Amino acid sequence: MQHQPVFAIVGCGLIGSRRAATVAKGSLKLVCDLDFEKAQALAKFYDARAVSRPEEIIADPEIDAVIVSAPNAALAPVTLAAVRADKHVLVEKPGAIALEQLAEIESVAAATGSLVRIGYNHRFHPAFLKVRELVATEALGEIMFLRARYGHGGRVGYEREWRADPKLSGGGELIDQGVHLIDLAGMFLGEFTQIDGHAVTAFWNMPVDDNAFLSLRTAQGKTAWLHVSCTEWKNLFSFEIYFRQAKLHVEGLGGSYGLERLTYYQMLPEMGPPDRIIYEFPRGDDSWAIELNEFIEDIRLGRTPSPGLAEGKRTLEIVEQIYQKSGYR
Repeated sequence: MQHQPVFAIVGCGLIGSRRAATVAKGSLKLVCDLDFEKAQALAKFYDARAVSRPEEIIADPEIDAVIVSAPNAALAPVTLAAVRADKHVLVEKPGAIALEQLAEIESVAAATGSLVRIGYNHRFHPAFLKVRELVATEALGEIMFLRARYGHGGRVGYEREWRADPKLSGGGELIDQGVHLIDLAGMFLGEFTQIDGHAVTAFWNMPVDDNAFLSLRTAQGKTAWLHVSCTEWKNLFSFEIYFRQAKLHVEGLGGSYGLERLTYYQMLPEMGPPDRIIYEFPRGDDSWAIELNEFIEDIRLGRTPSPGLAEGKRTLEIVEQIYQKSGYR
């Protein structure tokens, strides 16, 4: 496919709106939401047609690629229908609420040739793009371990929202924000072979977890120590990578999470307090647009997306193990 792909979007909430804003003018044909008024509101900004049933998108031969940004329980069914119709898919994280769903999508996509990218946009935040640049160009030494925290404080009525219903969400904070940390940790450390940790419901009156604590180890003994929470009260993002000769610390994601910043701590030959270089990113992030461009390149080149189904399966496998250990599955 050499032309600009023709897109459709399923799910017209906050994330669907962000995704729509990254599609080239004239390339978004259909937007879909069960709430037809919501679909209409989004469609008018992009000269697109609003529909209320995903089947209308699946049946349209002009649609090359589908962006799926619906609630978690709908992600896999819509993605599966799209790949069966030989369409490419950018599906919002976590891509499914069960590992077996991603395995089925992977099997069908292999037969149809459809490409599936999972929307872990944090990989493309400016601080993480800079981290990857420093890892490639600086003498940081071998990665030893990493430590990360990600949390928010919920809001009044949070326990009554769709994220608190396991049938719609597939779980709580671990499958919501936790999958971002697992994905980022795997990007830097590789595959995890030892999975330890637990999920708990400490505050909110809901049947899903509001905190999860993970210790993940690779076969080489490299550790990712992760904590995700929706009892953080003050929104927080912190991701620290420890090398033999340096430390890289990403904090903030913009907005309520604070200014996005990367601090590069450089070990001195005599050790002691390190030198510091601070990079700040006050203009926000283009992660959604960069991610979509990567997806378009996947389609143009016929390359396997990364993160795609393989990475998504590894992340959900960890989630399921923690939920099983903790009595949520």
